[in-house]
Amino acid sequence: MIKVLVVDDSPVVRDLLKHILTLENEMVVIGEAKDGQEAVEFVERNKPDVITMDINMPRLNGFDATRQIMQKNPVPIVIVTASWDPSDLNKAWQAMEAGAVAAVEKPRYSTEENYRNNSKNIVDTVRLMSQVKVVRRWPKRKVAVTEVSADRTESRLSAPRYEIVAIGASTGGPPVIKELLETLPENFSAPIAIVQHIARNFTAGLVEWLDRSTALKVRVAKNREILEAGTVYVAPDGFQMKVDLSSHIILTDDPPENGLKPSVSYLFRSIAEIFGKKAVGILLTGMGKDGANELRTLKDKGAITIAQDKETSVIHGMPGEAIKIGGATHIAAPDRIVGLLMRLIGAGANK
Repeated sequence: MIKVLVVDDSPVVRDLLKHILTLENEMVVIGEAKDGQEAVEFVERNKPDVITMDINMPRLNGFDATRQIMQKNPVPIVIVTASWDPSDLNKAWQAMEAGAVAAVEKPRYSTEENYRNNSKNIVDTVRLMSQVKVVRRWPKRKVAVTEVSADRTESRLSAPRYEIVAIGASTGGPPVIKELLETLPENFSAPIAIVQHIARNFTAGLVEWLDRSTALKVRVAKNREILEAGTVYVAPDGFQMKVDLSSHIILTDDPPENGLKPSVSYLFRSIAEIFGKKAVGILLTGMGKDGANELRTLKDKGAITIAQDKETSVIHGMPGEAIKIGGATHIAAPDRIVGLLMRLIGAGANK
């Protein structure tokens, strides 16, 4: 049985979440908390497999509760919010930086279909996140992991100028992406295209949070806009994103790949076709294998490919799959990835 703690200041929402979760035969709600303080105290006495955490609560909000739990008694935490207010979303991303592993939307009754979809997403996310047995606290965490070359037979850091960076991430990705971007200079000499698997309606808030954290310009990608150096383009909800021969972003309604839309595989494949050896591909923490085969395709085309190491990944599924099939020229922790990007691309002078 998956043991769940439900944390929300609304008794109606707690009852609704309990109802949705306990419809699943393998789930049981072992406790409820009306604020973050009760949640912290509950986890000190009990050991749930996963926690659903509201953000705005009295006494102790969801961000502070997440931070305390992750410091003392780590448990997979799923942020559940209904508010798209920027300040609330900022707390949600701070909670993920503190160690929460996912964020989902509260079930809404706007339509029956919407309610079913939201409910299914909550259940699926709780089920998947309950499998994360070790959840690490990310803020200001520096891991002394030496960069590893997965391809020791050749030195590829002297390759031609790299014209684009493509990043794919899923579970645990937002804090890592923030760590990468906040260190890069404003005049970074290449555009960055990102596919981050995340619940619908969270992308705009993610982009605002990242934009405040870096000197680079971060935006939700728009169809037909041309790539510019020093700018980060995040794939929007419900679209596949690729790049064409004229370095324009193309958003399409093509089918999901690996069950995902946007898909890392879709982006990486277009980057391999258009940029080849002039690209850098990065696959970060996440469940599943989206992007793994295509990272290998990028490598085969002569691109530099980087997979996040196991020690710093919340879930090593996607980068681990890429490593298994020989898709990574480098395996590195986030701080080492930043160093690689600056050595490969750098700032200003390479324009």
